[in-house]
Amino acid sequence: MFGAFATAIIFAIGIPLARAYARKIDAEAKNPRIPPEVTARLERIEQAVDAVAVEVERISEGQRFTTKLLSEGKSAP
Repeated sequence: MFGAFATAIIFAIGIPLARAYARKIDAEAKNPRIPPEVTARLERIEQAVDAVAVEVERISEGQRFTTKLLSEGKSAP
């Protein structure tokens, strides 16, 4: 008789605790924590990519200007 009551109490308390623990593990798996070193490195990479984009735009502007000068020079007598 005592075993039945103990089993019922274990099920009544243990199953919700096990479900809550499983949900916590599942939530942590969906949202992994990124270490601060990785975050800092990604920020530096982002800044480097932005700097490269600015330089490529500057180079393309120079190329457009040179192309415009060359095309105007050919059409002039």
